[in-house]
Amino acid sequence: MGFSVFSPSLEKVFKLEKVETWPESKHRFQQETVEAVQAAIAAGRPLLLRGEPGIGKSQVARAVAAYLQIPFFSFVVDERTERDDLLYRFDPVSRLAQAQLASVRFRQPAERGDALEGKSSEDGMPTMTWDEEMAEKRFIRPGPLWWAFNRESAERQAAAYFRDCPRPDSLKNQDGRKGSSEQAAGCCSSVVLIDEIDKADPSVPNGLLESLGNHGFRVGYTDEFVELPKNASRPLVIITTNEERELPTAFLRRCFVLMMRFPPTGVDEKSFLLERARVFFTKEDLSDDVCFEVTDQLMGDRKRAEQGGVAKPGAAEFLDIARVLVNLHPGNEAAQLDRLARISKFALRKGSEAI
Repeated sequence: MGFSVFSPSLEKVFKLEKVETWPESKHRFQQETVEAVQAAIAAGRPLLLRGEPGIGKSQVARAVAAYLQIPFFSFVVDERTERDDLLYRFDPVSRLAQAQLASVRFRQPAERGDALEGKSSEDGMPTMTWDEEMAEKRFIRPGPLWWAFNRESAERQAAAYFRDCPRPDSLKNQDGRKGSSEQAAGCCSSVVLIDEIDKADPSVPNGLLESLGNHGFRVGYTDEFVELPKNASRPLVIITTNEERELPTAFLRRCFVLMMRFPPTGVDEKSFLLERARVFFTKEDLSDDVCFEVTDQLMGDRKRAEQGGVAKPGAAEFLDIARVLVNLHPGNEAAQLDRLARISKFALRKGSEAI
């Protein structure tokens, strides 16, 4: 089975289960998105999704993992993110606290003697020496790329962690799922979402080049090398940017890039947003006419926002309004239009007096 295993129907709506902090949702693939994902998988390169907030970039990664029935790992980048946060996290604060607690025990002669001689404690469990208990390895938590590159190594490190280190929710959901390995055979082992990378300092994407290119990295505190097992399928890494900061040229050259436009090139806004609405709502709940009215208000507010230099409402705001109308007045077109006139300023107008 080859890379063409990723060939979802463009007509089908896929249900996305809740995983980690991501809520339940629905997704319908676009042809351009499918082709970009296929190319990234076949080349073994990351896929960078560009576009304004709310266009659905992050959801693409979840939908690919759901279709292939493979684990999904995610990391949301912020201004404090460093490269190693995506690989592993060393916890010096917990190590210091543990050292203070252990120093009390090791001042007691009996326990200190047992520890130094490698004897067992009263419950029969081996007692650690000071060096073993304070070893830096016990305070390193595997990050999303570690789990994606080498799950067995990540499991061992999680077991060595000084306190309970939870496995990602996607691995719990994945265990025992029939057919998942066959579905993804020759394709990819997991999907890793690195969300909003433009929020980080440029050193972060540049620092990831070697790890993403080699599918491996060295753990600085232990000198252990984590890498993709021989003959194993590679993970698909999907990265998103809201264009808040320009990304380094060297990083862009290593990625396949898909610009997710609003609306897509060659598609008018009414058709685009109506298709989005039909993923979530039936005509009985929300008529085409109401959808078009919401679209007209949205596009007008986008133009005013652009002139005022403030955040433009987009697909996410359109769905927010649609959700309000359906939840408050399901199937009642007149009541929905009346409600729309009264609430559009809450979700569509983003710049106070500027617009």
